[in-house]
Amino acid sequence: MQDILVLGAGKIGALISGLLGECDDYRVQLVDSVDGAAADVVSAHGLNTVKAFTFDAGDEAALTAHVRKHKPSTVISGLPYFCNPQVARVARAERLHYFDLTEDVAVTAAVRKLAAGADTVFVPQCGLAPGFISIAANELMKHFDEVRSVKLRVGALPQHPNNVLKYSLTWSTDGLINEYGNMCQSVRNGKEVDVLPLEGLEEIEIDGTRYEAFNTSGGLGSLGETYRGKVRSMNYKTIRYPGHCEQMRLLMNGLKLNDDRTTFKRILENAVPQTLQDVVIIYAAVTGMQDGEFREENYVNKIYPEVVAGRLWSAIQITTAAGVCSVVDQILTSPGKRSGFIAQEQFSLQDILGNRFGQYYEHGGTNIVSSELVASGETGHQRGARRKAK
Repeated sequence: MQDILVLGAGKIGALISGLLGECDDYRVQLVDSVDGAAADVVSAHGLNTVKAFTFDAGDEAALTAHVRKHKPSTVISGLPYFCNPQVARVARAERLHYFDLTEDVAVTAAVRKLAAGADTVFVPQCGLAPGFISIAANELMKHFDEVRSVKLRVGALPQHPNNVLKYSLTWSTDGLINEYGNMCQSVRNGKEVDVLPLEGLEEIEIDGTRYEAFNTSGGLGSLGETYRGKVRSMNYKTIRYPGHCEQMRLLMNGLKLNDDRTTFKRILENAVPQTLQDVVIIYAAVTGMQDGEFREENYVNKIYPEVVAGRLWSAIQITTAAGVCSVVDQILTSPGKRSGFIAQEQFSLQDILGNRFGQYYEHGGTNIVSSELVASGETGHQRGARRKAK
C-alpha cells in the first residue's frame, strides 16, 4: 500500500481521503491546521487506512518534518490556491508526486517551473475546471481534422435556488472570488489573449433549462497553450442561473469588493448558505472540419449528489474528488511512465471514465437520492459521528 498525504480536511479533502482510504491500495495521512478538523473527518470515515494529523501545512518546515517522518510517496493539496507553491517546493525537495486543485494561473506557472527536471510528477489543476473539462474537450478535439472553435462551460449550481444571487456556496470561497476577480485566458483569432472576468455574457440552454455563462479565470487550464496555433477560438465560461452575473458585477465592480476580498469573503459566507443539494453541469462544444465537412460535437453531462461510504456528498465534492483521485490512481498504478509537469489534457477521457474513481462521472444521474435523503434526515455526517444513510 502506498502512503498519500492529503492536505486540507475541508469539503474536498474529506471526500478525497475517504475515496482513497476505502480502496485496498492506499493509506491516507489527512492533515488540517484546525484542531480536531482532520480527526472529525477520520472519525466519520471509520477507516483504519486514514489517519489524522494537525499542523499548518503552509509552513514549509512543518510540512518537511512530517514528510521525513511519515514518508508519503505523494501529496495532494486541497489547501487554498495561495498555499500551493510552498507545498510544491517541499514536494520537489523531498521527491514526492504532487497534485493540486488550483484554478490560479500564476500558481500553476510556479508549479510548472518547480517541476522542470523532476523525476516525480507534478500535476496541478486536477479538479473539475480546470481538470476534467480539459480532458473532455481534448478528446473531442482529437476527432477533428481541423479545429475551429472550442467552448468549455462548467457550473456548480444549487438544485433549488431561492436567493437573489441564485447561488449556494458549494466549494472554496477563496477560489470562487479568485475566478470572478482575475483576468481570464482565451484564444481569439488564433492568438492567446486575456479577457475581463464577468464579461462575455451569453445565454445557453441545456435539456430545456436556460442558463447564463460568462468569463471566469483559470478554467481553460493549459489547453490554450497546448493547442497554440492550432485553433481559432477557445474560451472557458462559468455557468450560472440567469441574473447571477449582473449581481456579481454590482458587488465586485460597482461596490469595489474585488479590491477588498477579505470583506467580500466574509459577506458571502455570512449571507449565502452551503448546500449538499447541488448539480454540476459540464458542457464542451467543438466545431471544425471532419471528412471535408463543417461539424460540431458536444460533451454534456449533469452530475448530482451521491452516497459514498454511507453519507451524502454534493455533486461538486463528487466531481472534484473523483477527478483528482482518478488522475492520482493512474499515475501511481503505472510507476515510472511519466515525470515532471503533466497537463490535464495529457490524460485520456476513456481512461478517466474507466477508472474506479472516474466512474462517478457516469451519465444518467438524478436528484432523487439527495431529495429523499434530505427529506428523511438521513444524509449522514461528513464530520464527527457517522450515521449510515439508507
